[in-house]
Amino acid sequence: MNKATHGTNSCRRTFLADFGLGFTGLALGSMLAQDGILKAGEPKAWQLPTGTAHLTPRAKSVVWLFMNGGVSHAESFDPKPEMTKYAGKSISETPYADAMDPEKLNRREVAFNVELRQKIYPLQTGYRKHGESGIELSDWVPHMGSCIDDISIVRSMWTTDDNHGAQTQFHSGRHMLDGEFPTLGAWVHYGLGSLNDNLPQFISMGNREYWNAKDGHYLGPAHDAVPIRVDPNNPLDYGKPANDISPEEQRLNFEFGAKLNQLKALEYPNDPALLARIKAYELAFHMQTSVPEALGFHAETQSMQSLYGLDDPATKTFGSQMLATRRLIERGVRFIQVQHGAGGAGAWDAHGGLKANHERNFKAVDKPVAGLLKDLKQRGLLDSTIVIFATEFGRTPASQGTDGRDHHPYGFSVWMAGGGIKGGIAHGATDGIGFHAVEDRHYVTDIHATILKQLGLDSRRLEIPGRKRLDIDHGRPIDDIIA
Repeated sequence: MNKATHGTNSCRRTFLADFGLGFTGLALGSMLAQDGILKAGEPKAWQLPTGTAHLTPRAKSVVWLFMNGGVSHAESFDPKPEMTKYAGKSISETPYADAMDPEKLNRREVAFNVELRQKIYPLQTGYRKHGESGIELSDWVPHMGSCIDDISIVRSMWTTDDNHGAQTQFHSGRHMLDGEFPTLGAWVHYGLGSLNDNLPQFISMGNREYWNAKDGHYLGPAHDAVPIRVDPNNPLDYGKPANDISPEEQRLNFEFGAKLNQLKALEYPNDPALLARIKAYELAFHMQTSVPEALGFHAETQSMQSLYGLDDPATKTFGSQMLATRRLIERGVRFIQVQHGAGGAGAWDAHGGLKANHERNFKAVDKPVAGLLKDLKQRGLLDSTIVIFATEFGRTPASQGTDGRDHHPYGFSVWMAGGGIKGGIAHGATDGIGFHAVEDRHYVTDIHATILKQLGLDSRRLEIPGRKRLDIDHGRPIDDIIA
């Protein structure tokens, strides 16, 4: 780049940055990245792809529901009555001890021997069959159970982090000690074009811990999720003008800025990026009204709000997030991740008092999640929207303390629905006490690969020059649950 060109670009960046201070900062950063107007020195390879799908897509949006802390698979989507049968016995006293080959399952021999001596803790809730598929689920998820014929449960997940950095691992596919890697949402945002330029394409709701607070990493901060609050009066950081001005004053301010843009365009007639920015700032301006409108429930009927549990204090908070999620999906948002129970290790981290913990947490999320599935389906949106319900790991069959369970990365459950995913499926299996995934085992990136395939993306064609990924980073689609 010669000196003259560099000076022109620097002036352009300065002008655009100065003008952008009155608009939505996060959305603006994303727009600048989309048009390749990046910080000086950033490699051109970090620009967005064209948005052209690699494969024939079956879905266009994703809802990523994540339960922080570790949901007990045995007391949710993979009931294990033999936990009660062998309660009080050590794992070594059950028929499953001989089948647990630590070398085959990548286990440390010392830790394995300790685990064999742990005492099995009985199930803390009942279970029953649901739907035409007759899949057994815990009594704590009756509302999700009513949707089971639209759901595929994967009961054979495993991961390698036995602490809550596994939240990062589930999102990115890599152990947090490996470094920082883009999350699935960031890859989707990077790989696909916009469905609605008036709204962010990658949104996050709920609190996120510091180890799981970012998404873009080496893709760049433009691919971080935009944090949204379900509050029409204050939904987005930097979503309002810095000064207290009326909508009319803001409109006049915007029109004056547009005239300055046009004058600058005359000064740089061969700069197409500047012309693109004129439109981009107009879209940023529109976001100040489109985001609050999407999060306002005044047009929703009372029965619709009740479907999501907004009439019950126990379900109102998460229910509001689920209703907002549907409103954002129908307005064309590409990827929405909702974190439930963040704060410290996570609200689902039941080392003690598991029964009270999980009853309370499932009470908060069960009806709202089912409401989202039913609402998307009746609007014809579930066919094009993948919904995933996930957590970083399961919980041990053995007790911890007197009435809790420890972290358990060796076998746990997640489920998916919509977007070309089969319904009424229970895929894979753990052993009889839920200790290990023993049938159709899936590392967390197999979930990523499945979602990307349904969106029409090939992760190997999204690689960044100089950032070679491991084969396990890509995962393999779970074809048995794809329709």
